[in-house]
Amino acid sequence: MKISRTFAASVLTLAVLGAVAGTPVWAAPAAAAVPAFNLDADVNRALKTFDVPGMAIAIVKDGKVVVAKGYGVRKLGEAAPVDGKTLFEIASNSKAFTAAGLAMLVDEGKIAWDDPVTKHLPGFQMYDSYVTGQMTVRDLLVHRSGLGLGAGDLLWWPSTQFSTDEIISKLRYIKPATSFRASYAYDNLLYIVAGKIIAEKAGKPWGEAMQERILTPLGMTGTRTSVADMLATSDYSAPHSKINDKIAVVKPMPVPNAAGAVGINTNAEDIARWMTVLLNSGKMDNGQQLFSVKQASEMWSEQTPMRIREPKPALAATKPNFYAYGLGFQLRDYKGRKLAMHGGALQGFYSTVLMVPEEKLGIAILTNAENSPAMASLYYRILDQYLKVPPSDWIKLYADQEAAMHKEELERQGKETTARAAASQPSLPLASYDGEYEDAWYGKISIREEGGKHVMRFERTPDLIGELEHFQHDSFIVRWKERNFNADAYVTFALNPDGSIERIKMAPISTETDFSYDFRDLNFTPVKAAEKK
Repeated sequence: MKISRTFAASVLTLAVLGAVAGTPVWAAPAAAAVPAFNLDADVNRALKTFDVPGMAIAIVKDGKVVVAKGYGVRKLGEAAPVDGKTLFEIASNSKAFTAAGLAMLVDEGKIAWDDPVTKHLPGFQMYDSYVTGQMTVRDLLVHRSGLGLGAGDLLWWPSTQFSTDEIISKLRYIKPATSFRASYAYDNLLYIVAGKIIAEKAGKPWGEAMQERILTPLGMTGTRTSVADMLATSDYSAPHSKINDKIAVVKPMPVPNAAGAVGINTNAEDIARWMTVLLNSGKMDNGQQLFSVKQASEMWSEQTPMRIREPKPALAATKPNFYAYGLGFQLRDYKGRKLAMHGGALQGFYSTVLMVPEEKLGIAILTNAENSPAMASLYYRILDQYLKVPPSDWIKLYADQEAAMHKEELERQGKETTARAAASQPSLPLASYDGEYEDAWYGKISIREEGGKHVMRFERTPDLIGELEHFQHDSFIVRWKERNFNADAYVTFALNPDGSIERIKMAPISTETDFSYDFRDLNFTPVKAAEKK
């Protein structure tokens, strides 16, 4: 699942060009004026610019809900509008709910942040026995386990047949990418483990525990803890993805086995209630604490440093001075204020939740399309308004940036295709590549001839089916049947000296492919060879 990207942006400036004495001084054309702030106009402009069918916005300030409304439509081609009660999948913004659930257990003395995970889940096991023993509850939330970016996400993304317990048990087969606690790398699987701890302590599933302990006390009556429950309501958004650069309705992607990481489905009115209690250090409207002030501070305290990347020149002004991960939140600064924020992405949905504690300001943007720039352009627009800083035309800046980066990626892919050895042939007859293959943590895939095509199927992922086409030598490209995945991948066979197949490695073709298509970490070997061994 995509983590939300942190965007940096700046006002574009034009320099005055000087001239030698005796020649005129020429000025570059004046930059277009930034349109006056008008939330409705800005949102509608962003919807059109970034091709997003629908969006919900919530803004809270000083303990009051300023905005909780919808824009656009729930489903492309239909008239039903998005309103303040329309449900959206918020994906990884669910992580904050899991962090809060653990914080409540800490308050109650049932767990401690630095308890070993094995104290509460005795069967928990990582690839390295040392890491297994040292991994704490806190470590589950802060992305420093040594796992690589998105490692193991194919166990739940796209929808799989693995249970939550199976996913957790397979952690022992996923090799680390770095040393334990050495560096930041976003993961989802350990939040699934965190959700399991909540379920164990509550004696009921994570969703029921969230409903009972957080959603009901906060009056988040519309919020649902599964896609299935969301689809049973009358007011929800349909997911939308780009297929060949054109927006289209796609089918929902239920992921009940990953609830602790991505399980919440909510609306503008309810997310406003959530931000209000977060900004009030856990205090609810009735004066009681959902979680203590101490735990509120802990969640927004820096736990793992994150690398600050140099943004493109046009988006330079929001480069943070500090950047870190807390407990379920990313932490950074903007215009001298600390931000606590997170993003979420699932098939057809993107969301952002952002708070400025010093200003008692919260902004949530929920969308039914996969477009980060649409959200970033709006939250910076809103931030500038409330922080009273000179405005920038973020919508134009992000639109230009998005177009330039997409063009650059298409050109890169074109060069890669042109440079291939197009006249090369596979080393073996195509039928020789057919068979069953197995990876230590994912399990089995098959390649079979079907209707004159060679088709790859991931055994426990019903929608991960695609045709193989030859690329060069012993490398092929798998074109997934579900074109909205935008995740076609290279499939490369390595041969033994006797000409038999040793293994298969995979890698995404595009840099725009969601990192949760964790093909790079797969290492498939022929099932027959494994049985002989």
